[in-house]
Amino acid sequence: MVRGQCLPKYMKEQVVNALQNGESISDVSRRFNIAKQTVYCIQKRFQERGHLENKFKSGRPKKTSIRQDRQIRRLSIADPRRTAVEIHRSLIDTDDLDISVRTVRRRLMSFGLRGRHGVKKPLISKKNRMARLKFAQEHLHWSIEDWSNVLFSDESKFKLFGSVGIQWVRRPKGQRFNVRYQIPTVKHGGGSIMVWGCFSGHGVGPLRQIEGIMKKEQYVEILETNMLPHAREIMDENWIFQHDNDPKHASRAVKNWIRVNNVNVLKWPSQSPDLNPIEHLWEHFKLSIKNEKFVNTAKLYNTLCQKWQNITPAILNNLLKAMPKRMQAVIDSRGYSTKY
Repeated sequence: MVRGQCLPKYMKEQVVNALQNGESISDVSRRFNIAKQTVYCIQKRFQERGHLENKFKSGRPKKTSIRQDRQIRRLSIADPRRTAVEIHRSLIDTDDLDISVRTVRRRLMSFGLRGRHGVKKPLISKKNRMARLKFAQEHLHWSIEDWSNVLFSDESKFKLFGSVGIQWVRRPKGQRFNVRYQIPTVKHGGGSIMVWGCFSGHGVGPLRQIEGIMKKEQYVEILETNMLPHAREIMDENWIFQHDNDPKHASRAVKNWIRVNNVNVLKWPSQSPDLNPIEHLWEHFKLSIKNEKFVNTAKLYNTLCQKWQNITPAILNNLLKAMPKRMQAVIDSRGYSTKY
């Protein structure tokens, strides 16, 4: 027999209909398998109210007023990094409110102001912001063919054995230090390699391992032996080279080499990784080897070279198709960092 439960409206209607048709409370109780007291209460409330709707219940009164709720919202919007604890402390100091931090959190959540991990982006000065905005406006209407003739380049690091973020394991209670459930680590990340790569709408270029810390001399050698032969072999006559404003890229030795070899360089705004599609290519590339294990850096580099050459034209075309959207995103953000 159903007790202590809130009956659905359709069942209450059936109970009322049965009573109005002359059935007794006992008969209705047995037929619907509900307590007699419940049947009686349904009958009584219907007679008093004339309907079966529940009364509005206001619930527990709020400890904060509308004005105080707005103040909580204003404090959070004024400084998004301010925590609920800090907002709570500010309210206690100014209004002497008897509320908990949890109440402050609930008010913030009701306004859609949930705590989230802040995305990390480069700090952009006003000068660089103006340069980014100008670049985006000048290249907003470039076609896919225009971007296909740009040879994008960059360097990236690949770890042999190191942190890949939080790794979860499922283990029985009391087995925390069982070797089966441990995540092995090594000092200094276990080794890594730095590689240089480039791509365009015509395909990827050679992947070159960087020995030690790359200096301007090694970068000139990479441009001479890797970048330029690749560009002359597969790029159109009016191809453009792109690299960022890293100090070694902007060194006098590199500028002299570019001038002597008559290489057309795309003037690139500083602090603009979100404009460079090769950053997303590196991200895709790293995901492709995420679950693979390597015994040494030589094995890692060989695998990188193989997978690099297997990058499909469709992936490269999708990156280039997004370039107008990147330009528009910079314009919309008035030169600040974008989602890319």
